[in-house]
Amino acid sequence: MNIKKISEISGVSADTIRYYEKIALIPPVKRNKNGVREFDEEDLKWIKFTRQMRNAGLSIEGLTHYLALFSEGRHTVPERKQLLAEQIAVLREKINDMTEAVERLEYKLDHYDEHILPTEERLRQRQSVKK
Repeated sequence: MNIKKISEISGVSADTIRYYEKIALIPPVKRNKNGVREFDEEDLKWIKFTRQMRNAGLSIEGLTHYLALFSEGRHTVPERKQLLAEQIAVLREKINDMTEAVERLEYKLDHYDEHILPTEERLRQRQSVKK
């Protein structure tokens, strides 16, 4: 598969795929005699894995560290698991923050006429007095 096709399949832009390869988040992709990348199913798996980890919030540095541990072998499994557990904790905190934000906005929307409008009116009156 060429980079356009792999981009369509993976949902990752061609520029991002090239970047992932450049910084070794995915292994080097085979090239034909003209130097054009030729992707296979394993390359696709690496691209999807990398995108999933990035979507889960892992930084480039964090993912690079994870992959370095992976390359070292099975003895690094506990450390890799710890990295994943830490990222899960970060995501759970973000979910909690987002849930609170949604609940605040829903409250404001549900009580707009009785709470927000009077507050806005008081603020407008204060602004006109200061001018």
